[in-house]
Amino acid sequence: MSFYQKVYEIVRRVPEGRVASYGQIARMAGSPRASRAVGYALHVNPMPGVIPCHRIVNREGRLAPAFAFGGTDAQRKLLEAEGVKVDEEGYVDIKKYCWNGK
Repeated sequence: MSFYQKVYEIVRRVPEGRVASYGQIARMAGSPRASRAVGYALHVNPMPGVIPCHRIVNREGRLAPAFAFGGTDAQRKLLEAEGVKVDEEGYVDIKKYCWNGK
C-alpha cells in the first residue's frame, strides 16, 4: 500500500465531530516526519465526499490556509456542520476535538 493510500485509509476513520493533525496522520501511516506529504496527499484527494480531508488541521488546530475544496471558509462550514467550533482566527480547540485514533 502506498503512503497516500495509507493516509486516505486513516483519514476515512476520523469520525464526524473530530479532527486530527497532519503530524498525527503521518505518524499513524508510519512516517512521522511526513506531515507535509499528508497535506499533499489530501490536496489531491481522489474522493472528497468519502475521504473527509476537512477534518485535518495543523498541530495547533489551525484550519488549512489552502484547503483544496473551497478554501478556509469551506473547511470551517464543514467542521461547524459537524459540531466542531472554529474560532474567529480559524482555530479549533485541538485538545477538545482531537481524534484519539481509535
